[in-house]
Amino acid sequence: MARSYGQFAAVYDQLMEDMPYAEWLGFARAGWVRYGMPSTVVDLGCGTGSLSIPLARSGFHVYGIDLSADMLAVARGKWNETPQQAVRPRAGTIRWLQQDMRSWELPEPVDAVISFCDCLNYLTEESDIEKAFRATYAGLRPGGVFLFDVHPPKQFIRYAEEQPFVLDERDVAYIWTCEFEEERCEIAHSLTIFARDSDSRFYRFEEKHVQRAYEPDWIEAALRRAGFKSVDRYADFQLQPASIESERLFFAAVK
Repeated sequence: MARSYGQFAAVYDQLMEDMPYAEWLGFARAGWVRYGMPSTVVDLGCGTGSLSIPLARSGFHVYGIDLSADMLAVARGKWNETPQQAVRPRAGTIRWLQQDMRSWELPEPVDAVISFCDCLNYLTEESDIEKAFRATYAGLRPGGVFLFDVHPPKQFIRYAEEQPFVLDERDVAYIWTCEFEEERCEIAHSLTIFARDSDSRFYRFEEKHVQRAYEPDWIEAALRRAGFKSVDRYADFQLQPASIESERLFFAAVK
């Protein structure tokens, strides 16, 4: 089930600063070179805009869609603070929309949709994945491409084996544990987070995030059931075939 991040949004960028955003952007651009360069792009599950904003700075017209009003508020703030000199003379645009990825819609179809950072793993029922694929198919123009990534089942097993995880930075810290449910291939991430406020005092809050991994063959079949005419699989930020050791699977589905 998709979820709203609430209090987590305030510290999200601090916790995610080491995430490979440049590699996601690089994969998107490589994919668009292969499947067609877009003008309009939906960033589905855009979070705090760490992909939407650089895309708009590069000249794309972006729709940042997320379920969480708190995450979108952070994204808007970041975009509004973008220095004018950081934007190309023929800059793109961003429109932020609070919508559910299972039922999102726009007045006009777009050229491309991306959904990175394993957003789709947060949909924990097969029917919800199918709804998201159908909504995305409906939102694309003919020939448009849907690029997304997911964690495969094996990666959740690795998380369960390697947990707990600890972060201890000056302004934020966490203790992160995982519980893996093998039958559904579902993992519950439990985080206890300590964050410094504007008065330099730490406050504590709890977060629980549940994700489910799906077999790649099932994902491909679901994309085709949604109407996509071709589906290609890649892995680990490269336009190369996946292997059994791949930690992150990428799909390119063309309408």
